[in-house]
Amino acid sequence: MSTAIISGERQLTHADLQARAAKVATGFDGFRVVEGDSVALVLRNDFAFFEAVLGAAMVGAYAVPVNWHFTSSEVNYILEDCEANVVVIHADLLPGLKDALPADAHILVVPTPPEIRDAYAIAADICAVPDGERDWNAWVAEQSPWDKPPRPPRSNMIYTSGTTGAPKGVMRFSPSPEEVKTFARFLGIIFGFSVNQKVRTVVTGPIYHAAPNAYALFTVGGGGLVVLQPKFDAEELLALIERHRITHLHMVPTMFVRLLKLPDGAKRKYDLSSLEFVVHAAAPCPPDIKRRMIDWWGPIINEYYGSTETGPPVFHTADEALKKPGTVGRVIKGAVVRILDPGGNELPPGEVGEVYLRVLGHSDFTYKNDDEKRRAIEKHGLITVGDIGYFDEDGYLFLCDRASDMVISGSVNIYPAEIEAALIGMPGVRDCAVFGIPDDEFGEVLCAHIELDQAGKLTAENVALWLQDRLAKYKVPRHIVFVDSLPREDSGKIMKRKLRDAYWKEAGRII
Repeated sequence: MSTAIISGERQLTHADLQARAAKVATGFDGFRVVEGDSVALVLRNDFAFFEAVLGAAMVGAYAVPVNWHFTSSEVNYILEDCEANVVVIHADLLPGLKDALPADAHILVVPTPPEIRDAYAIAADICAVPDGERDWNAWVAEQSPWDKPPRPPRSNMIYTSGTTGAPKGVMRFSPSPEEVKTFARFLGIIFGFSVNQKVRTVVTGPIYHAAPNAYALFTVGGGGLVVLQPKFDAEELLALIERHRITHLHMVPTMFVRLLKLPDGAKRKYDLSSLEFVVHAAAPCPPDIKRRMIDWWGPIINEYYGSTETGPPVFHTADEALKKPGTVGRVIKGAVVRILDPGGNELPPGEVGEVYLRVLGHSDFTYKNDDEKRRAIEKHGLITVGDIGYFDEDGYLFLCDRASDMVISGSVNIYPAEIEAALIGMPGVRDCAVFGIPDDEFGEVLCAHIELDQAGKLTAENVALWLQDRLAKYKVPRHIVFVDSLPREDSGKIMKRKLRDAYWKEAGRII
């Protein structure tokens, strides 16, 4: 029997995964979970996540992954909004989130495994299921396998990050067989999976995020191997690639930055020759970082662009990245992307506007409990998630920033992503976030929070001079703050909203 998932020293075969998922489905049915209901997962990367997702699909329910970094009130909002009938939660997360759990939901508690305990330095005494709580493994063992016809499957309901307000649940309608094939074709292109190929991957990001979620489930569904890394660690990833002969990876640019900052000895220590296809997304990748990764790993670094709402309609290879530095790619056959002005008119190449896109044939969606917001992001049958960009004359898409991150200072539009790309290349800078803060004269001005690496010894003046050589003067942040660490999700993505909110709350306004 082939192995489906490895986590630490534990392994789960494909056959055992399917058998446990069938029992989970019976258990959910016993909780009276019906088609269209929600099963919430407050879990780190673990076997139970896959078991619950597959079990929910069998009974036609939405699996709703919840970001376990959220506060109790944020978790409660999602659980109430999705109307969760069942909540599956890791034992160590239960004490801090007990008050967030709906009183009428069935609660299933998963023992926190040793590899997650060690990665996050969790006290051992809160990793076991508390007395009086329903133990996930014992509950699964009590069930008989699902023996009814499968109900129409739902995809996972992923909640957006909530940068511009409360998170929104992307509730996709049950797809037709043709829509399933269409989306599988797109995933095959961007993930680099070929027919009958047994992919071997390390899932380095949290699977409560849409992209790692789809990547992990698509791999397991195709008979491949998923190695779960509890928490991203650059050198450990290299060791896992060598140990498990990994063929494919899905990453984000922050991971590239951390890999490149490893000592040369660590970079040369591991055999990475098994790697065939690496893809990244989720955030802009500075061209210099991309080039250095290609120099190291070879022409296997690919990129796609899309969103939870739209799917992945844009893609490009390593060769294209070198020819068109900074692009996110060209439109894949079977997708549509347009650059529109505020009036909904299509803009020609070279002109900046809002990006509207769609994978044709992909099942439609709405936002849970908010059809109005869903309608508001559509024009001409295409969807926007607020990104600003343009096409060049050769049909390559370039992004400037998110509309929600754009800073309007003295009536001038400034895109922080451009400044962050310049900063991340500065020696001594480990990571950074640039955003707008209130200013009486200009409305808002730029602020940069910078995290230094261990050897970094910089001053605000150093940073300003570095940027002045690379950017227009008005793009140099007026406020430069050095911090020990930036608030991040496990994917490495900086939670910029938490930084920005502190400044705007003091000002008593939000724009």
